[in-house]
Amino acid sequence: MTDHHTYKKIDLVGSSTISIDDAIKNAIAEAAKTVRHLEWFEVTETRGHIEDGQVKHFQVTLKVGFRIGDS
Repeated sequence: MTDHHTYKKIDLVGSSTISIDDAIKNAIAEAAKTVRHLEWFEVTETRGHIEDGQVKHFQVTLKVGFRIGDS
């Protein structure tokens, strides 16, 4: 175990027909399938799709930080 951590950031875009929260959770869940040591995220953009005057789709861009190796 080291006394410091080194991180890398990646951009993800999550989507959902349910909510912004669900779009965030979808993006993190998919990334967790292939990226190890995910530790934090920040929402950088929020968008949506409108159809017939109703919100039909949410889209959220995230910056996700993950720890490199065992740092």
